[in-house]
Amino acid sequence: MDSNSETQLVEAAQNGHLESFGALYERYHSPMVALAYSMLADRDLAEDAAQEVFAAACRDIGSLKSKDRFAAWLAGICRNISRQMLRANRLKPAALSDEHVVPGHAESRDRGETVRRAVWSLREAERELIVLRYFDGFSQAQISQVLELSPQAVNGRLVRAKRKIAEYLKRNGITGDDHETSRQ
Repeated sequence: MDSNSETQLVEAAQNGHLESFGALYERYHSPMVALAYSMLADRDLAEDAAQEVFAAACRDIGSLKSKDRFAAWLAGICRNISRQMLRANRLKPAALSDEHVVPGHAESRDRGETVRRAVWSLREAERELIVLRYFDGFSQAQISQVLELSPQAVNGRLVRAKRKIAEYLKRNGITGDDHETSRQ
């Protein structure tokens, strides 16, 4: 969907057209779950957060002045709700869950745990990019749109985040050679 048609959907939703808001929901539900997950480290909580995001967006869409910034506005709501959930539940972002571990022997699980710790050691903004790209499979173009960053900024930040993960893994005894050997 191009930004012009998205702007039209936002405008229609602001005018009470529920089908337009439904189309926006369909487009952005998955990215909001991923964004919440990058903070909460729990898929169920992330799903709950996304539902709250869209409830708040539906209630407050009339206050959105820049119709072309819907995705960034929604992402801001998502971050705020996720932070509120962390505070309310007195949660700390935990390591990523085992749902992303490839089944296998203990060494593979240990390596997976180290990778999860590496991802969770990143700053929030870097972790968002890594989770959106590598755990949820969003393209750099999709990430660019949702986070309202240029494609070049997304690429550069992903490169830096991956470098930090590689450094963390190296400090913890996992080298690129180990990773390649384990994949063969």
